[in-house]
Amino acid sequence: QVQVVESGGGLVQPGGSLSLSCAASGFTFSIYDMCWYRQAPGKERELVAAITSAGGSTNYADSVKGRFTISRDNAKNTVYLQMNSLRPEDTAVYYCNAVRKRWGLTSSYWGQGTQVTVSS
Repeated sequence: QVQVVESGGGLVQPGGSLSLSCAASGFTFSIYDMCWYRQAPGKERELVAAITSAGGSTNYADSVKGRFTISRDNAKNTVYLQMNSLRPEDTAVYYCNAVRKRWGLTSSYWGQGTQVTVSS
């Protein structure tokens, strides 16, 4: 059974930090690219950060470059998102996504999301 479980969300003051984790099971984690998305109320879900299967390449949304860092530990089947210098506009539900595209087919798994609220 596939499971993708995010944790680490919460309430933080502007300028603060949070570290999100996403633990995966039920599929071969090490061959999947991993992404963090977020969705704020009334807005579309947006890609925040992505990391390739072996961790050799990362990408970030312009809005979080220099503040957020994505990383993964394939031995622990876990991907992380370190968020620093948080702003109120970072408030959203953060989702973890595992994705693999081969031969025109896409395999994708989503977590249930974790709420991040940045407020004083």
